[in-house]
Amino acid sequence: MRKIILAAAIATSALGLAACSESTETETEEAVDAMAADAEAAGDEVAADVNTAADATAEDINAAADEAADEAVKTTDEIGEAAANIAAEAEDAAE
Repeated sequence: MRKIILAAAIATSALGLAACSESTETETEEAVDAMAADAEAAGDEVAADVNTAADATAEDINAAADEAADEAVKTTDEIGEAAANIAAEAEDAAE
């Protein structure tokens, strides 16, 4: 009779461990899935931040290029005016 009770206790323990193991496996899979989802969300956020930074940098570069072009036009106009003034002074001096 002791052997039957011992066998029943062992069987009950084995079933308990098997059930625990299945539960643990399910929880582990859920945890892995949650971590994968978090990693994907973080990756998406980083990609969005990089795109935003790239767009802002491109806008800054375009603004700087436009400003440089405007300054070059002003400088060219100033040089042209100075040359015209010198030419006018030369004509006045020649007369």
